[in-house]
Amino acid sequence: MKSILLSAVCGLAFTGTALAQDVTLRASHQWPGGKGDVRDEMVQMIGKEIAAADVGLAMQVFPGESLFKAKDQWGAVTKGQVDITAFPLDYASGRHPEFSATLMPGLVGSHERATRLNDSPFMDEIKKSIDEAGAMVLSDAWLAGGFVSSKNCITTPESAKGQTLRAAGPAFEEMLVGAGASIASMPSSEIYTGIQQNVLDGANTSSGSLVSYRIYEVVKCLTAPGENALWFMYEPILMSKRSFERLNEDQQKALLAAGQKAEDYFAGEARKLDDELIDVYKKAGVEVTEMTKENYDAWLKIAKETSYKNFAEKVPNGQKLIDDALAVQ
Repeated sequence: MKSILLSAVCGLAFTGTALAQDVTLRASHQWPGGKGDVRDEMVQMIGKEIAAADVGLAMQVFPGESLFKAKDQWGAVTKGQVDITAFPLDYASGRHPEFSATLMPGLVGSHERATRLNDSPFMDEIKKSIDEAGAMVLSDAWLAGGFVSSKNCITTPESAKGQTLRAAGPAFEEMLVGAGASIASMPSSEIYTGIQQNVLDGANTSSGSLVSYRIYEVVKCLTAPGENALWFMYEPILMSKRSFERLNEDQQKALLAAGQKAEDYFAGEARKLDDELIDVYKKAGVEVTEMTKENYDAWLKIAKETSYKNFAEKVPNGQKLIDDALAVQ
């Protein structure tokens, strides 16, 4: 990814539109600030790194939807209304259906494979769409996730039947409906209240969000990612191309280097998030389980009959995107 971005820097023609020194960037995201959420930590790290580079750059971070609501951040970053965001890409699948491939049941499977996907033809196509929309990726990040429920453990498709669940995007929603669940759509920041007010019985979301939003306070069971992780979501650090292109070359290089450092940091933390998830939920008295390979295969069968089928039929180039992702070993 970074080689592509560096080429873009070298290829830019800097004119009178390039900004002078002393630029303060605005970064926005939905995650709690100062409470150990890795996505906030990545953004804060980028801010510290660009300040330390001494190239006239600073960053002000607005966490917890304090500047833009969760799903509004895509429009804000592509239009240049905010400079940087940590964003679950599938939140923008209503505008860009191909982004649903970045939260497709069973498509990733492990943290190691997620890392290999980052520099694959599959992600080249996703990043091309991001670029064409007006944004660019500073840091790649894939988070594993699991299921929670206030009723019973969700392991098999049958165990989800009759429950009202939140899924992060269309692909998981279609699979859950195929298993007999009902859907209530909302960002992860609203899961706690949804369960508390009986709008939801349960949800699936990332390990990071399951901890930082304290969802363990309102559920009875956690199905952790484990060895058969059905849920992986791409949640990169994005930057507005308009904002990036207004910076001078030293500032751009500092941002790219900071983005790479944040990505490397996340790579070391990704699996720890899953371990922390299990530890926090057990300490809170929540039952913790994992899917077996048989459970995973039963879900994947439904996913292929629902979300995979719909994606291939309705999204331009959809089948090729799935094939390209599955081709990564």
